[in-house]
Amino acid sequence: MPRLDSDIKLDFKDVLFRPKRSTLRSRADVDLCREFVFRNSKQHYNGVPVMASNMDTFDVFTCIHKHYSPEEWAKFADENPTILKNVAVSSGSGDVDYTKLSAIIKAVPSVQYICLDVANGYSEHFVDFVRRTRKDFPNHTIIAGNVVTGEMVEELILSGADIIKVGIGPGSVCTTRKKTGVGYPQLSAVIECADAAHGLGGHIISDGGCTCPGDVSKAFGAGADFVMLGGMFAGHDQSGGEIVEKDGKKFKTFYGMSSSTAMKKYHGGVKEYRASEGKTVEVEYRGDVNSTIQDILGGVRSTCTYVGAQKLKELSRRTTFIRVTQQINQIFN
Repeated sequence: MPRLDSDIKLDFKDVLFRPKRSTLRSRADVDLCREFVFRNSKQHYNGVPVMASNMDTFDVFTCIHKHYSPEEWAKFADENPTILKNVAVSSGSGDVDYTKLSAIIKAVPSVQYICLDVANGYSEHFVDFVRRTRKDFPNHTIIAGNVVTGEMVEELILSGADIIKVGIGPGSVCTTRKKTGVGYPQLSAVIECADAAHGLGGHIISDGGCTCPGDVSKAFGAGADFVMLGGMFAGHDQSGGEIVEKDGKKFKTFYGMSSSTAMKKYHGGVKEYRASEGKTVEVEYRGDVNSTIQDILGGVRSTCTYVGAQKLKELSRRTTFIRVTQQINQIFN
């Protein structure tokens, strides 16, 4: 018989922050930098913990998608030596992936982050792959995912991962929930997974589901150490793809890495044993990404002033969520 978990699970749209008395005089007083020491690698991180998703429509920061060759990585490293400390090389979980991962790290030894990126982080094979990676790369910081439940977060951390990516199906170009019926409301997933990770000295990334700066704040408030964004960074100069014009407006293509577009590009098409679990959309061109980043970080700073958190690391401790049925007044939408 199937089992029904009747506990209430919530998404970003289901809650708002309750404001609290604050001694902060200005948003400028808020410190958004975080410092982490990772459980297994013992490496240190210092920075603003907002990440760009490892999708091939992004050429920028953090988790670079897994379809670049060792030669392309070496060229990238030669041209960008100052940012390598904040870049992760991504890999799937097959033998070919592992060979390629090893070659990239050999070619670019200064890269210290490895992102083991699969749609389903629940397989025993993936856990074994994490163990193998930790054994062979003991000093690298390993990001692994995606999962949405505390017990799997614990297993991956104990198997050698430092940072767990949390999120199944919440992304703007992800259709996993529609195609498979599998998922977990993102706010509850972050709350539960953060609790599991922090109990072991691990960390998590909230991956997917953010549509506005307020959602980024909610992810941090729920306990996320990092927040990964895809759709919110789409359509900018720094994202990949050509600009096309339609009816006088400019657009850029944005698609999920499990979409038919991505699978045709990298694998020759959708294999007969699987379905496409991503969509392809045209996003209105938005110019330079810096204005969007400033808007996001400004929103998070403002959240901190409303709840009295002088530093980002205090936000989750100062957070009380209230359940709501409506987020905003939509009369002029």
